[in-house]
Amino acid sequence: MRARRALSAVLLLMAGAGLAGCGGGEQERSAEEPAPVSESELANVTVRIGDQKGGSQALLRAAGTLDDLPYKIEWSTFTSGPPLLEAASAGAVDIGRVGNTPPIFSAAANANISVVSAAQRDVAGDALLVREDSPLREVGELRGKRVGVAKGSSAHGQLLYLLQKAGLSTQDVELSYLQPADAYGAFTQGQVDAWAVWEPYSSQARLEAGARVLADGVGTANGYTFQVAGVGALADAGTNSAIRDYVVRLAEAQQWADTHRDEWARAWSADTGLDPEVARAAAQTFLDLPVPLDDAVVESEQKLADAFTEEGVLPGAVAFGDFVDRRFAADLAPLLEP
Repeated sequence: MRARRALSAVLLLMAGAGLAGCGGGEQERSAEEPAPVSESELANVTVRIGDQKGGSQALLRAAGTLDDLPYKIEWSTFTSGPPLLEAASAGAVDIGRVGNTPPIFSAAANANISVVSAAQRDVAGDALLVREDSPLREVGELRGKRVGVAKGSSAHGQLLYLLQKAGLSTQDVELSYLQPADAYGAFTQGQVDAWAVWEPYSSQARLEAGARVLADGVGTANGYTFQVAGVGALADAGTNSAIRDYVVRLAEAQQWADTHRDEWARAWSADTGLDPEVARAAAQTFLDLPVPLDDAVVESEQKLADAFTEEGVLPGAVAFGDFVDRRFAADLAPLLEP
């Protein structure tokens, strides 16, 4: 692909460099970056990647960017971002993709994780759903109602913002913390009055269960997603070198999907068992595109973290920038050029 730089060139460029993350807090957490390993050493590295069904592995395979890997990958599947980051902090996985909210909750717990790259997606697919026969027509009518959401997920952050926009808080509703599979059943059976969720679940609920969108993330959610690595993984020379290559491959795959949405939808459907119509609908919005991990991203995430703190959802203030490491920015920069 056009921005793929040969691994040997990357190793030559980085040889002998001990780069730290940018910014005071980031540098303190990240310390020095280990020197890259040789290609022969990299061949013995296995990167443990946390994923969700139909996530990065399916995308990379569909885009062809898993071809000729100079290292091995061991995949683990998680239901959502929060348990994935728990595993990364504990050293059970090295890196994985999550939405905008899980890193905030992990930071509040002082987890051993660092955000290393960013992407952004259309937030129209982030939906607050009600059943077709629900009398609810506005978010403000949710006062006293039961809302299903995965705790610490991107949908949790979206719900917080939607409630605030309607003059409510999370204290004005009854939150049922449910993972998507359980939430889908609770929603269709009427055990919750509304459900805050992301794609492809929102399209699945609309097309298969007749759900109605009460509100989406447009104008509220920032749509950021992140690759988040364990601090221990970044400190290991071999794993760090493999992650450097991996985040570039993933960004290339994201850009491929943007220009091959139908092809990606078919691959997504085959990997997950989603109805092809659901996959096609979801693929129109649920697509990450790489963006710089810059100050604007950090500021937007800090705003969301502060909102959770003010709501009393988090035990104290979170300095999001302390959990950001921009060591791969130069590698990703060619992909982000106009």
